[in-house]
Formats: sequence, C-alpha cells, structure tokens
Amino acid sequence: MIATFKPLIFDALSEMAAHKLRTLLTLLGMIFGVGAVIAMLNIGEGAERQALKLIDSMGLRNLIVESKQFANDELMEIREESLGLTLADVEAAAITLPFVEDYSAERRIKTQSIYSDEGRSDANVVGVTASHFSLANMKTASGRLLSEDDNRDVAQVVVLGSSAAEELFPQGGAVGKFVKVNHLWLEVVGVLFNPYLGKDEFQGVKIGGDSARLFVPLSTSMKKLNAPALASELDVIKLKISEEVDPSVAAKAVAQLFKLRHGETEDYQLIIPAALLAQQKQTQQIFNIVMACVAGISLLVGGIGIMNIMLANVLERTKEIGLLRAVGATQKDIKLQFIAESFTISVLGGLLGIVFGLALSEIIGFYSGWAVSWSMVAIFLSLGICIAVGVGFGVFPAIKASQLNPIEALHSD
Repeated sequence: MIATFKPLIFDALSEMAAHKLRTLLTLLGMIFGVGAVIAMLNIGEGAERQALKLIDSMGLRNLIVESKQFANDELMEIREESLGLTLADVEAAAITLPFVEDYSAERRIKTQSIYSDEGRSDANVVGVTASHFSLANMKTASGRLLSEDDNRDVAQVVVLGSSAAEELFPQGGAVGKFVKVNHLWLEVVGVLFNPYLGKDEFQGVKIGGDSARLFVPLSTSMKKLNAPALASELDVIKLKISEEVDPSVAAKAVAQLFKLRHGETEDYQLIIPAALLAQQKQTQQIFNIVMACVAGISLLVGGIGIMNIMLANVLERTKEIGLLRAVGATQKDIKLQFIAESFTISVLGGLLGIVFGLALSEIIGFYSGWAVSWSMVAIFLSLGICIAVGVGFGVFPAIKASQLNPIEALHSD
C-alpha cells in the first residue's frame, strides 16, 4: 500500500509546485489553524505549569491567614478590639481543629540597615518558625535551614534568600559569615535555593519574594528585633490541612475560629491556595475553549480551501482523468490519486503550521509575559487534526473525480 501511495505523493507535490500561488493560498488556512492550536495548547500548558509552581510555593494543602494592612489612625481603633494575629491564635487552631497537621508563623521586622563586611542589602527580614520552610516548600542551596533548637535558644542565626546572599556576599561563601541587621549580628547558617516563579502574585495574592528576604528564628525576632508600632504579634499564619479534609470546608472552620477570637474584627484575610488554583483552572478552561473555537474555524476554512482546490483540479484535469480511465485506471485508483493530493497538502500545511505555531507561542510569551511550555502532545494532536480535516474535505472531490464518465471526460473542452 505504501509503495503504491508513494508515487502518488510525488505526483501531488509536482502538481502543487505547478500552481504555487493557488497552493499557498490553500495552505494558509491549515497553517493558521494548526498554528493557533499549537499556540493555544503551549500557552495553556505553560500557564498550568506556572500555576502549579506558584501554588507549590504557597502549599496546596495550606490555609494562609494574613494580617491586613491599615493606616495608623485606623489601626489604633482596631487594636482596641483586636490584638491582631498572635501565637495564641496558632495554638488555639492547633488544639481545637483536628484537621490541622502542622503550622508555621511569620513576623515582619522593621529594619534600618542590613550589611555585612562585603556588602549591603535592602532585603526584608522576617522571623519564622522552623516549620515555615517545609510548609512553603523551600530548600537550601547551601548550609541548613532554621531548626526548633534555634527558636528555643533564641539563636542569633539567619538564613538568606538567594538574591539577598548575592548582595551581602558577592563573592559567595555566605555560610559561616556574619550579617548585621539593625544592631544585631547574625551568623549565616544557610542560603536558600531560588526557584524562578516568573510572577510575584497569583490570582491577586502576593507570593514569592523569598529570594530577597532574611529569615531569623521567630523567638529571636520577638526578643531582639523591633517590629513596626501597633503591628500584630504575627503577620502570617500557615495551617497545613490533612489530606482527608477539603481545604474549602476546613477554611470555614478556621474563619469561624478566628472570627470569635478577634471579636468580629476583620483585621486579617484568609487565603485558600486550593481555591485559587481551581479559579485559575476555570479561567484557563474558558481561554482554551475560546482559542479552540478560533483554531477550529481556521482549520475548517483550510479544509474548505482544500475542497475548493481539489474540485478545481477535477475540472481542470477532466481529460486527464478520462485518459487514465481509458488506459485501465479504476475508480479506486482515481480516488487514491486525489486523496493523496489532499493528504499531501494537509501534511505540508500541518508541518508549516507547527513552525508557525511554535514561533507564535514564543512571540506571544515574549510580549505578554505569559509562560509558554512546548508540548509534544500539542504538536502531534494539531498535526493529526489537520490531516484528518484535509483528507476529510478531500474525499468528496476524490469521489466526484472517480465517478466521471470516461468517454464524456475525453471529449470535454
């Protein structure tokens, strides 16, 4: 079968080469259709991977309680009703909510200066519990993370984010050296690995920024470093939820607990990473549907173009068809010849469309800032659809050509 079909492909290429402009116009629909499909799937794949990476930094099984920011005069009124987020809130959640497997706490420090013997930095300083790193999926590039012993001993140690380490120690080798935060000298025990997230927010929620941070034990930040006036004891609380409980259901219990403890004062916000991911997927699905419709229309137009050129070929080559029938060609042979031509056009249009789609993906990603990830599934899927559409629209002209009366075809003008 392949041996029979192969010369038909070369004949089809010769026919296309003889009518270059008409072939190009026919190919454009397939090129744009395949390109649109590939661009859509590549952008969708990139968005999904980036979303998972961003959510991973927040912790998919976490619930995040974050202190709200207020102007000083408003904050003074709020503090009459609520002290803000405190360690007592964390303990209450851990004791009363059975689905809380682990927790972490974070406190932002007001800094005047951060420097070492080798450089200076404008990074932010935060006090954290040892569990903060595991709940945020942070890993070290060198050294170690903070431990429970560091918090218990009020140790003067610090873990540096990657960009903060570069500013303070341009020559590298930060571990074992010292950094001064305000009046306090801290020994560097670790430098964080920097996973490039590409964005600093997800679904309107600020994330990341850990590379430009210094992490000290929470107890050290409370006893040896100052926080802004009227600030709550903690700025962020993360609660890790057990696998058996839906985060959205758990969030209702957490919201009720904090509402009671804060006297109905909404001086915090509850963030549910799992809900943010679901929202992003819904938005991406709508985008994919719209793009799929656009791509489908382009492929449909391309298929109609193939049908038009094949019908035109039938009219132009009526005598040729009659001659082939006269020398013994069967209706099946004529069908195969025209289907081979539509197949060849489809494959060529699909291959050019792949090149166009990959280029389009990169252009869109470059100018929009969207994440783009190449997908072999997208390439093979779009090529397969293109061939199916092209051959499908080529069947009718092939049947029409095969049904021509040989005698009438030979005497046609």
